[in-house]
Amino acid sequence: MNISTKLFAGAALAAVAMASAPASAQLNGMATASPEAVIVRSAARIAAYQQIDQQYSQAIQQVRALRQEMNTLQQQLDTNGDGQLTEQEVAAGSAQVTQLQQKDQQANELTQPIALAQYYVIEQLINDYANAQNQVLQAKKVQVLLSPDAIQQAPEGFNITNDILKALDTRLPTVTITPPANWQPRRDTVSTHQTVQQVLMAAAQQQAAMQQQQQQQPAPQGR
Repeated sequence: MNISTKLFAGAALAAVAMASAPASAQLNGMATASPEAVIVRSAARIAAYQQIDQQYSQAIQQVRALRQEMNTLQQQLDTNGDGQLTEQEVAAGSAQVTQLQQKDQQANELTQPIALAQYYVIEQLINDYANAQNQVLQAKKVQVLLSPDAIQQAPEGFNITNDILKALDTRLPTVTITPPANWQPRRDTVSTHQTVQQVLMAAAQQQAAMQQQQQQQPAPQGR
């Protein structure tokens, strides 16, 4: 049984936050769990993504440089500085538009093997997620499993995400980052990967905002 795309819809950040709640007991055979939180927080995914970052570090740096160059070109095109490109601005800056298209194509070519490796990591986790989930459901005698975004309030222990995470980490402690030749991801893999990327990006933005806020706070004065 594969994880359906619907299981990965909703408030991903809220689901990850809810997953940190302790899980001890369920009520009347019911519980809630967040598949996307399990995938994001799995030890295998974290380690595999670190491997990918190391293996493709040069390509990642090149993509970052290309994105910065593209931002500069877009700013040059935006002559009125309103953050949007009009047809007149695009027509007047045909040279910059051509450069933008070329750099975007280069960036896409560089990111393709990176994305493919991430897809393969996610698909391996998806393939064993149902087994980990069923293992926990049977152990805790859960008959009805709900999505966290469908719950407004629940007692402590109603969320069994951590239990599924532990089961998946035990069943699948590591995954490989190199897909077989001519391998292509399934549709649900692509959708799940997109959700994971959104969660990671939102978490990174939140962390950056917190760090900036801490830096802006005045230093305590000595007495």
